[in-house]
Amino acid sequence: MKRVALITGAARGLGEVIARSMHAAGYRVALGDLDLRAACAVADSLDRSGESAIGLALDVTDKSAFESALAALQARWGGTDVLVNNAGKSKVSALMDISPEEFDQVVAINLRGTFVGSQVFGAHFAQRGFGRIVNIGSLAGQSGGTATGAHYAAAKGGVAILTKVFARELAAHGVTVNCVSPGPLDLPIVHETVPADRLDAIRRSIPVQRLGSPEYVAEVVLLLAADSAGAVTGANWDANGGLLMR
Repeated sequence: MKRVALITGAARGLGEVIARSMHAAGYRVALGDLDLRAACAVADSLDRSGESAIGLALDVTDKSAFESALAALQARWGGTDVLVNNAGKSKVSALMDISPEEFDQVVAINLRGTFVGSQVFGAHFAQRGFGRIVNIGSLAGQSGGTATGAHYAAAKGGVAILTKVFARELAAHGVTVNCVSPGPLDLPIVHETVPADRLDAIRRSIPVQRLGSPEYVAEVVLLLAADSAGAVTGANWDANGGLLMR
């Protein structure tokens, strides 16, 4: 495979899992993150030569940062084929305590980042006549959220709608745009930040009685990014353990 994928927020967490899975599937991967050192460390663990994996400094709230990333990938690998808008920030805050500044910050990372990334790379893909954009949404964006702040839930709801808007805009140009919306995931950061008794309560609330697999979410991303997935666009794939059934 010669396809190139940029994964945002790939230095850790779900983004790292997606980057590792895509690299294992044969993609050349660029790991974009605010933490360049951490992104490069993951890239080095995949391919120290840099021939098939690199880290990039990327602030997803800044459109010019996406433009710089695209230029770097054009210079290095001749362009990009897949964008995974994974970077996000979740902050638990009481609804009436969220300041306008905090609201703007969370929405900028989760929603504006998806918007400007899709603008920059969507135009690039359309020009090439092929592209895949996969957005990472959230159950919170569908249900309003219970364990996350209102700003995060609202932003992820916006990601689901942006998915449809960009899918419609880019469909005639060989570009698909889809979303994956996980529920609670079995990630190290979850175990580090959520008290054990709270985590047990979350598990019991999930119909399947377990946290979701980040590796499975990565497999869904791979399916949606495949060359053969050209007829799938504007979709939102649930992976929430039965917390939302529709």
